[in-house]
Amino acid sequence: MKKKLMGTVCALALSISSAAYAAEKVNIGAPAWTGAQAIAHLIAEIVTSRIGGEASLVPGNNAAIFAAMDAGNGDIDIHPDVWLPNQQSFTDKYVKGTGNVALSENAYEGKQSFCVSKQFSEKNGVTSIFDLARPEIAKLMDSDGNGKGEIWIGAPGWASANVNQVKVRDYGLMPFMEPIRADQSVMTATVGDSIEKGIGYAFYCYSPHAIWFQHDIVRLEEPAFDAAKYKALQPSDDPNWFENSKVMTEDALKQVQIAYSKSLAERSPAVAELVKNIKLTGEDVSNFAFEIEGGKAAAEVAKAWVAANSERVDKWLGL
Repeated sequence: MKKKLMGTVCALALSISSAAYAAEKVNIGAPAWTGAQAIAHLIAEIVTSRIGGEASLVPGNNAAIFAAMDAGNGDIDIHPDVWLPNQQSFTDKYVKGTGNVALSENAYEGKQSFCVSKQFSEKNGVTSIFDLARPEIAKLMDSDGNGKGEIWIGAPGWASANVNQVKVRDYGLMPFMEPIRADQSVMTATVGDSIEKGIGYAFYCYSPHAIWFQHDIVRLEEPAFDAAKYKALQPSDDPNWFENSKVMTEDALKQVQIAYSKSLAERSPAVAELVKNIKLTGEDVSNFAFEIEGGKAAAEVAKAWVAANSERVDKWLGL
């Protein structure tokens, strides 16, 4: 009788646990850049395969994702890849301000720069950002014949693209280089094309990113970071952000974290605990991005990684 009772209790506990996990549901914001896509799929894979819940990816830009997390109704619960201080205007508004959004406890490190191909750098002595102001170098980077070279500063809607636009001005490059905003895929394709043709191309680069595995590129030197010379405003800070910004140094190293709606803890506590504890490295994210850029489906990359790193995932889940 005692064994039967214990069996019934265990079965009931298992049933309750399964029912609780089945109720776990999350909508994950999926910004366009590859690193964010990779982490979004990783979270989704853990939620479905390890927690037994439901996960959906919702495309959106930073502003839309943060606003939805702030609303707390479950339309979007997570931003998988928040670069700080790039997106600090959003964290100031929703983490420090309304208090409806939280940041994960762990961060990986990111670095932002401008790059050219190694072969172009070595052939033409281009090692510094200020080398782009040499007329003969600008001419080698002029693909459309308008008299200026092109420099990709980021994708539309990126806070970093706004900072880079200010840098191009304040580094004195405007008479020589035309800042270009386009989707990241355009930049990646153009880098490969420029290397193949042996022509010049300057572009905003950052790590972690797949491009460090795809092509032989080098960072251009910039003045060391100096907070006194780094005033980077965003449109959400000031309608005259461009005129009132002044950036004369490289960016400080970035802290990259996951943000999530605090309401998630009430609706899906296991998922909230997971995103709070996830701990990735820049190398992890670069490898994810490299595999995805190489043609593998992001969902398959995430599934294989979770299977190969079960002990790390267990720690994130508190097991």
